[in-house]
Amino acid sequence: MIAVLVATVVTALTVKAAQAEDVEVTTQQLDKHIYVLFGRGGNIAAHVGADGTYIIDDQFAKLAPQIKAKLKELNPNAAEFVLNTHYHDDHTGGNEVFAQAGAHVIAHHNVHKRLEEKHGAGSEFLPRLSFGDDLTLHFNGEHARLVHYASAHTDGDAVVFFSDANIVHMGDIYFNTGGLPFVDVDGGGSIEGILAALQSVLAQIDDNTQVIPGHGPISDKAGLMRYQASVAKAKALMLKAMAKEQTLDAVIAADPFAELNLKYADWLPKERVITLFYRSLGGKEVQP
Repeated sequence: MIAVLVATVVTALTVKAAQAEDVEVTTQQLDKHIYVLFGRGGNIAAHVGADGTYIIDDQFAKLAPQIKAKLKELNPNAAEFVLNTHYHDDHTGGNEVFAQAGAHVIAHHNVHKRLEEKHGAGSEFLPRLSFGDDLTLHFNGEHARLVHYASAHTDGDAVVFFSDANIVHMGDIYFNTGGLPFVDVDGGGSIEGILAALQSVLAQIDDNTQVIPGHGPISDKAGLMRYQASVAKAKALMLKAMAKEQTLDAVIAADPFAELNLKYADWLPKERVITLFYRSLGGKEVQP
């Protein structure tokens, strides 16, 4: 019996370790100072220069060793800052690990609030510096401007503009995966806020801007415009379905997004996307 229990525990630990080891962290260079790291979770941007290194988002804690090893290839010194685009685990899961290595986490006030609710006051997951409308980090000769967009993907979203490099990190306001955004209604997100944020960013970039989405490959202004059009069309289709069908179950059955030929992830299936759009646009779920 003891042997069986030991074998079970060892197997579980081995599977858990293998899950992290199976993830290959890769990099793509966008500029002499800016790289994007792809792994499992939100896309990480790394800014590397004479002053040191800072990163935007840090995926999951279990991937921190791979991420740190990849960053060390770019710069032998540890990251000095971590900028969080919002509070979700796949973008903040490594906060504690990087903070323990000496990094200072920066995020919007609402990110601090939500991480404190989850991890407790004093946790190293929490930002050491939080901001309201905007903040600028002057580092490595670049002026990285963090701009808060209210009630977009969440209530704590920040878009990072690299003005000199002409690069923008959108966080999860932009899902470049062939589908629609995850509207975290319970986290303060909304369709209207996402569309407003997309419109604002599009007005500030040009045809040469490299756009880093929260998920998916690197994009550009044209790609972001197509995404905005898709989200706007989905909103119109949802409002039409809601006016005709009324209840959530009826709207789901009507499949209002069918004509968009969307791709859906296992964790964000069609029914969940429809439900979140429905709730964001004023639909009320009937509790059994």
